[in-house]
Amino acid sequence: MGHGRTAARNGGGDAARAVLTMLNVPTLWTVFVVNFLALGLIWAYVTRSYPKFAAARFWMASSFVGAAGAMTALIRLFVTSPVPLLLGAAGVMAASCFAAMGIQRFYGRPVSWRIMIATQCLSLAGVVFFMIGFEHMQLRMLSYTIGQGLPLVLALHLLLSPPEGRVSPGARLSGIVILSIIGLLMVRTVGNLLGYDFSAIAGGQNHAVMVLGLLFLSMTLNFGFLLMAMDRLRGEVADLALLDDLTGVANRRHLLQRLSEECARSERSGEPFSLLVIDLDGFKTINDTHGHAAGDECLRHFTLMAQTRLRPGDMLARTGGDEFCIVLPSSSLREGAAIARRVLEVCRQDAVACTAKEIPIAISIGVAEWDRGIGQFPDRLIAHADHALYAAKKNGKNDFAVYDPAPPLAPEPIGLAESKRTFA
Repeated sequence: MGHGRTAARNGGGDAARAVLTMLNVPTLWTVFVVNFLALGLIWAYVTRSYPKFAAARFWMASSFVGAAGAMTALIRLFVTSPVPLLLGAAGVMAASCFAAMGIQRFYGRPVSWRIMIATQCLSLAGVVFFMIGFEHMQLRMLSYTIGQGLPLVLALHLLLSPPEGRVSPGARLSGIVILSIIGLLMVRTVGNLLGYDFSAIAGGQNHAVMVLGLLFLSMTLNFGFLLMAMDRLRGEVADLALLDDLTGVANRRHLLQRLSEECARSERSGEPFSLLVIDLDGFKTINDTHGHAAGDECLRHFTLMAQTRLRPGDMLARTGGDEFCIVLPSSSLREGAAIARRVLEVCRQDAVACTAKEIPIAISIGVAEWDRGIGQFPDRLIAHADHALYAAKKNGKNDFAVYDPAPPLAPEPIGLAESKRTFA
């Protein structure tokens, strides 16, 4: 039995050694090169397909530069010069910088080029000095570790505490992976200080295990970046489905969603809100006289003017052609009329200031307020505002009117009532 267990242990040890022999450093670095070239191609495709997605360009650069650095380091197997190893280290550290800068661009932050360049130059100078000037493996690896880890540390807070407050699954995964990479780099640093050689020059099992771990984590980090990109692009597509292509404000679909939400909220709380329906007067004449391009410019110009007179939380939407709506949450009919007057005044002032070559814009506005009779049916509120808009146009246009339900019938004159009773 004892001999059997000993043989089993020896067999297990032989298998482990066989695996480690198969996963030697050159093989792992080759896998590193191939995988990161594939990731670079993926990010290149994302960059080409979505040119405004700036973060993808940095992540593409990170993949290609990392692959180039690993490829350069492999030359060390065929030459005795330390130059390939130094260039490889510079490439891997630069890849880490580009990955961190991609995170900064993803969240709309300016890229810290000076900090990144200074970090890389100091780290690479430390590697060169402790390799050529004063041979010290532990300090050389410490300099290399700082160049790899510090850029990621500087960008980590954006992943775990993003400016918009919501941590996406991809950002959470990327943050966890970066913490794991930093932990692995710290293990390597402490191991070197304790006498375990994790350097590339040693090329032993320690370094092979370290490269395997960093390879797995780097691949997972890029997978997290891809999830972040998918989440962002999905959100942008969803936003585009709710925005008007010409003016950039909400479209009819978004308006109906918002009105349904406000109607439900008002029915629960009893607090009213108001709706403005706006029509540009004589817009067909503008298109026929000046052309559709001029008409489109008038629509964009009106949008900009109207937005200057709205409050935070108010929503301007284009419902089609020259028709617009403004949703005014928690606003009475009187407050809605005040906003309508402000929008009308800014258009009138702009029309007075127009030169001979500019096109004055005149508008008519209908104002309506939600009540219990409307309930959760936004089309009823729109119909009320449309009725007021028709009244404004009937009164001469370039004005606004409020919707006032028909008053109760007035009592009949006494004489007419008596005559009816007598006739009866």
